[in-house]
Amino acid sequence: MLDWLKTNATAARNKLSTEVGKFKNKDFMTATANACAMIAAADGEVSSAEKMKMTGFINNSPELQVFNLKDVIKVFNDACGKFEFDFQIGQAEALKTINKIKSNDGAARLLVRVACAIGASDGDFDGKEKDACRLICKELGLNPADFDL
Repeated sequence: MLDWLKTNATAARNKLSTEVGKFKNKDFMTATANACAMIAAADGEVSSAEKMKMTGFINNSPELQVFNLKDVIKVFNDACGKFEFDFQIGQAEALKTINKIKSNDGAARLLVRVACAIGASDGDFDGKEKDACRLICKELGLNPADFDL
């Protein structure tokens, strides 16, 4: 049973990586980095530990390795800086950036799946992180129930 679970989890992650590769463009990359920042800031602040966790996830994520990691981390850190300055401003700016991919349903749905994977990356996809993913869904015109949110 454990082998089956590992195999299927690996297959799902590989599929997500392949799908991200289809949308390898600046708008999708910046939307993804801003979604990472929203998840990191979900509890109202971006701690150093959260930045390190998200930077580690970005560096080690097969889904995001289709992008130049220095670019992803720069956009992520810039977005986090906006949240640190003012949570509402950070959230508004992140959602504005995320909205740029709204017209591409495949990219929008993939972004939500990546955001959920980021939220769950530490093994604790908490209520505030789920709320951030729901907000991303709302911005993209997607039904959160489609993602078990």
